[in-house]
Amino acid sequence: MIETDFLVIGSGIAGLTFSLKVSNHGKVMIITKKEKAESNTNYAQGGIAAVMSPLDSFDSHIQDTLISGDGLCKREVVEEIIKTAPIRVKELIELGVQFSKSEDGKDYDLGKEGGHTHRRVLHATDFTGREIEQALLTAVSNNKNIEIHENFIAIDLATENGQCIGCYVLNKEDSEVVEICAKITVLATGGIGKVYLFTSNPDIASGDGVAMAYRAGASIANMEFVQFHPTCLYHPYAKSFLISEALRGEGAILLDNSGNRFMEKYHELKELAPRDIVARAIDNELKKSGDDCVFLDLSFKDSDFIRKRFPNIYKTCLSFGIDMTKQPIPVIPAAHYACGGVKTTTSGETDIKNLYAIGEVACTGLHGANRLASNSLLEALVCAHNAANKCIEQIKKGIGFCEVISWIPNSTVDSDEMVVVSFNWEEVRRLMWNYVGIVRTDKRLLRAKRRIKNLQEEIAQFYRDFKINSDLIELRNIADVAEIIINSALLRKESRGLHYTLDYPEKSNEPSDTLIRIRARNNQKK
Repeated sequence: MIETDFLVIGSGIAGLTFSLKVSNHGKVMIITKKEKAESNTNYAQGGIAAVMSPLDSFDSHIQDTLISGDGLCKREVVEEIIKTAPIRVKELIELGVQFSKSEDGKDYDLGKEGGHTHRRVLHATDFTGREIEQALLTAVSNNKNIEIHENFIAIDLATENGQCIGCYVLNKEDSEVVEICAKITVLATGGIGKVYLFTSNPDIASGDGVAMAYRAGASIANMEFVQFHPTCLYHPYAKSFLISEALRGEGAILLDNSGNRFMEKYHELKELAPRDIVARAIDNELKKSGDDCVFLDLSFKDSDFIRKRFPNIYKTCLSFGIDMTKQPIPVIPAAHYACGGVKTTTSGETDIKNLYAIGEVACTGLHGANRLASNSLLEALVCAHNAANKCIEQIKKGIGFCEVISWIPNSTVDSDEMVVVSFNWEEVRRLMWNYVGIVRTDKRLLRAKRRIKNLQEEIAQFYRDFKINSDLIELRNIADVAEIIINSALLRKESRGLHYTLDYPEKSNEPSDTLIRIRARNNQKK
């Protein structure tokens, strides 16, 4: 059994920022289920939105966010996060993050993405996430009060009398379960993209934080709002590679298989319309034509500009035989970001004492029904700072350890039927893509609900009968998250933002959040 003051689950921008800020006030343990650099942050191409230009304003950024959120953003949250953004971004710069600058090197080269009325997206060419991740990891590695455990995958939160007291964790290297007692536990686990068949997310994004918080009894909000990024590279060997919205910000246009531009039929902003509109437009074009993909064309721009502005995308596309300086890129929408999550304040507080959630796993009310591009890294940065301040206050008041009961395995038998796990994983992701995708109906949702219940029963039986492993943990989590998304979608009897249903095509006059919660007992392994 391990004791720590702060247990941080996840090693992206939210978890690392929080860890650095609390490290002078106690022992910090970060656990991550793969290598420490493997996070959604590391794959973020576009950038981080903040008002950094005299031509821009807080009011403009706030208004863009509210419009994108389609009536469900919490205005006070939007104002707080956007107005503190420049301060938090400057802290990243002080840590060594090298954002791209203009040709003369005097100003930052601010990008423009869908839904933004001004150029305000700081980026490091198209390696923004990697640049931020490396700067934060360097700072963490030099901090003697922080330790990182790689290949530690969280199984379940440990709770007692309505408070979180730690976590059960599988050490993947020796297949042993570790009990971690923590005064404060922070979920910074990232997204849920692997719940869907096509996603821009890395393999780690299996919704672990949302699933664990749900099983522990925390409130989960607005999970029907899954953002599908309009442009993921479509190629049989290109796994989860995102084609950044920044290409459209630089003038790239969308074409159908016949070379015709189509976005002007759907929105006055054409390719720079909010993501939900662009994704729905592509989905509609593909359904009409029966084609597998559409095409994103920037080849009319200067080839040197393309290679300099998008070196990662250029190099990756070229590795698949696509020269974006000479030809359009085949693209398809893919699950990208969860606007919903564990319901929190802007300080990461959940409705379980001593449990915090920050970053994509959390639902603060910033994004509403649809996230404005490049607001995600911003939210993670600001809320990690706020959560750190709140947790330091709690630690100073004095929090004791509660002993986590030792893990007793259900079985010591290794499964000889891992093919069943793989099959169930594929089935969950395919049914979510087919029935709970960009356009929905109650008939499809109810069919998905029936099937996910059957799958959960199969998974639970497997979980009881065999020794636990990381594949089974993730399968259980994606099934639980799938159930939450389905039930949330059934609750919303309107079309709003990212949730579009043919049965209720109009918006409600009284928009509200959806909340999913189960009554959890003390969650300790008996």
